Amino acid sequence: MSFSLFTNDEEEKRFNETVSKIRNIIVVMSGKGGVGKSSVAVNLAYYFAMQGKNVGIMDVDFHGPSIPKLLGIEGKKLGSDESGRIKPVRISDTFHAVSIGLALDSIDSPVIWRGPMKVSAIKQFFCDVEWGELDYLIIDSPPGTGDEPLTVAQFLKDKANALIVTTPQEVSISDVRKSLSFASGLGFKNLGIVVNMSHFVCPKCGEKSYIFNPGNYKKMAEDHNTEILGEIPIEPLVSECGDEGRFFVNVYGKTPAGIEFEKIGEKIFKKLAE
Repeated sequence: MSFSLFTNDEEEKRFNETVSKIRNIIVVMSGKGGVGKSSVAVNLAYYFAMQGKNVGIMDVDFHGPSIPKLLGIEGKKLGSDESGRIKPVRISDTFHAVSIGLALDSIDSPVIWRGPMKVSAIKQFFCDVEWGELDYLIIDSPPGTGDEPLTVAQFLKDKANALIVTTPQEVSISDVRKSLSFASGLGFKNLGIVVNMSHFVCPKCGEKSYIFNPGNYKKMAEDHNTEILGEIPIEPLVSECGDEGRFFVNVYGKTPAGIEFEKIGEKIFKKLAE
């Protein structure tokens, strides 16, 4: 007897209808917290939208939903259409978002859920949200290899691509190895690794200074036959834009960090077109 995440055929039909309208699904993961995963997810999603792509971002980090803050939509609520389907919050004509943070009574309300509630919510985000036709669905997953990324993997199987974000410290890199094995074992296609806060660029002369040894993450990528898609430098304006709900790639696209985001986005375009 096979196990199914769906309680009836109608649920599975709605799920398949939703996924059939999404050309590319990217699950943004990290081995540990504090590496800037959500910031990378938001800025890449917005970069895709800037290129005229239809983009959705799904926040499945239920215990720490930061996407509404980063998108500047805190206080807004998910809507519904005449049929009762959930309407994502509009960021622009080509960019929409869904997060549990857009359904809470207060931004300070905690989400106290165990596994089954998370499975149900993720299923609802796929089955009951009117995503429409999307070129890219970005799924912001919580750090680690817990219920949320596991559930997403069980639903999507080989339909999703994993993008893993890390910082250059060895303690972060060791957890990336676990994330790579996790993604591979569950059938995700591996897009590569983004190293965030990898170095400092002198604003006067443009010289790069690596605070941590870049050889550590380069060897890890080589050992796992994984491409490093980009090295985003330390840039306080990335955090400042996130706090203010502005998009760094839009406001500061010509900075070294902005240029690196663009390079990463273009590499992802190319990989998914292969």
